[in-house]
Amino acid sequence: MPKFLIQASYTVEGFRGLRKDGASGRRDAVAHAIESLGGKLEAFYFGFGEYDAYVIAELPDNVAAARIGMAVTSSGGAKTKTTVLLTTDEVDQALRGDMSAYRPPGSWSDEHSGTD
Repeated sequence: MPKFLIQASYTVEGFRGLRKDGASGRRDAVAHAIESLGGKLEAFYFGFGEYDAYVIAELPDNVAAARIGMAVTSSGGAKTKTTVLLTTDEVDQALRGDMSAYRPPGSWSDEHSGTD
């Protein structure tokens, strides 16, 4: 099952809810939402800086990940950023594939430049 990193920044309203529910209450609510979509909460951390909460979750697909992000953001309690996480095996697979069709910016060959 694919893994996702979900980073959340609480709004003022979200911090009020966090104070009311407590950190473990937020973790439990997030776990419940993820499980309701057929997923599993792997880790939940709080941090300093741009993001207040970091969640690593297994979810069935991108649609489920988008649904979690939309639910959190539309609640008004936090804004989220979701990142698909790749395993080392998945990256190794990608590296073994043919990448010759990619052309870096500014490196057109004469046959593609439109000149003779």
